[in-house]
Amino acid sequence: MAALDAPTLPRRALYQDVAEKLRQQIFARQLEPGSWIDEMKLSADYGISRTPLREALKVLAVEGLVTMKLRRGAYVTEMSRDDVAQVYRLLALLEADAAAQVAAEASDEEIAELRALHARLEKQTRQRDAFFIANETFHLRLLALGRNRWREQVVADLRKVMKLNRHHSLFKRGRLAESLEEHRALMAAIEARDAVGASQLMHAHFQSGLEAAA
Repeated sequence: MAALDAPTLPRRALYQDVAEKLRQQIFARQLEPGSWIDEMKLSADYGISRTPLREALKVLAVEGLVTMKLRRGAYVTEMSRDDVAQVYRLLALLEADAAAQVAAEASDEEIAELRALHARLEKQTRQRDAFFIANETFHLRLLALGRNRWREQVVADLRKVMKLNRHHSLFKRGRLAESLEEHRALMAAIEARDAVGASQLMHAHFQSGLEAAA
């Protein structure tokens, strides 16, 4: 009997590729927070019409990375101190809940996976950018192990917006080492299956980050 043809996956729409390119330019500060987005220039740079570019801007506006202003066009969102505080508080609540759930429910193999990610973090103390990436990988994997896709989705969107913050907490002198100490304590609580402790430590971790970003 002949094998059935594998289903063909739909190609990603052009505007989605454009949105990702814009997203990476924003994260790399090639488009600075608060700056006006020149649609004509970007269309020429990308070799596309303005229609997919405008669709891409709508996607980024929903994510909070772009702000649309009436009769003025699109701007890269600029985070106020109040914006930063609000996002940190939400992340603290959501990720503390995830930490408690992982401590209580994760398998030994899953906790070993988190331990390995933490070990990678320990090796990046002299390279801030590498530490930042390893730190985010740890947090996102912990969320995934919590198996709540709605929580994951909200946190992913919030973390995108946090990349607009000019005063990221890890940029402050001494904060990287403090963050690592907090991760060590969190990892110890998770390994001890201490759900309450893991929740409290994650919440404190974000509170310390907020204070450093202020």
